[in-house]
Amino acid sequence: MNEYEMTYILRPNLEDAEVEQRSNAIAEIVHGQGGTVTAVERLGKKRLAYEIGDAREGSYVAMQFTASPAASKELERQLHLHEDVIRQLLVRLDRRALAQMALAKVTPARPVEEPSEESSGTP
Repeated sequence: MNEYEMTYILRPNLEDAEVEQRSNAIAEIVHGQGGTVTAVERLGKKRLAYEIGDAREGSYVAMQFTASPAASKELERQLHLHEDVIRQLLVRLDRRALAQMALAKVTPARPVEEPSEESSGTP
């Protein structure tokens, strides 16, 4: 089983409830192929970098899941056929990248210290 992240863009004329319904249906495709969905993040409606068909914007959804390579291929195939999906991108996550992502979530960013007036040498 491999870790994947898929970002896909849905047609802009879908309502929020329809976007949620479509993203749940896409997650069910993964479950039907024996995979597990770890996270689904609806990023909202955004402007596209270039016009696709007649669409100038789309509803972005990012999904992380664990599945076999055959299941990921089947998910890609089904999304190519899905009429509401404008574009999709599937990326297999590297174990080192996953470890760095987990470390970044655990380790808080350190604030940058500004020089105090005492240490700057000015009276």
